Amino acid sequence: MEKLIYYPEFITATILNWQRLLKPLKYKCIVLENLQHLVHTNKIILYSYCIMDNHIHLIWQIKGDVHVPNVKRSFFTRTAQSFKSDLKKYHPDVLPYFKSSQADRNYHFWERRPLGKDLFTDNVFDQKFNYIHQNPVVAGLCNFEEEYPYSSALFYCTGEDPWNMLTHYKG
Repeated sequence: MEKLIYYPEFITATILNWQRLLKPLKYKCIVLENLQHLVHTNKIILYSYCIMDNHIHLIWQIKGDVHVPNVKRSFFTRTAQSFKSDLKKYHPDVLPYFKSSQADRNYHFWERRPLGKDLFTDNVFDQKFNYIHQNPVVAGLCNFEEEYPYSSALFYCTGEDPWNMLTHYKG
């Protein structure tokens, strides 16, 4: 069987109605733990990420025989289940803000159809890569991209990878 080859992909996913669910560290950690799981189970290569209070940006590349929709579904389902579990236990008053009107679920945390764009050229890759790392600077959360603790920018400045999940995009 021929091995599937995927291009790196830029992903932007937004919390439902731009709510600031990801503001607390524990919810940022849920996102990071799930990305780490995908890397360590050999499903993705993660090049870049930034977790803001109400959305995330990633550049990842699906590996091998894994199909893109399965990886995305796994990531968004696992993070949503963790959000729901924590909110139910510790913040039940917040959970109704994520009540779903859809028949297939009770709660909805991520907006439907996150933006995904295959990065076919180095120029487009570099543009998205820089956009990801500049996001917290533009938002006024830090002066320099490497100061923002919830992104991969520090890795590209110092080589530090506290979550042990990044691959340098230049090999």
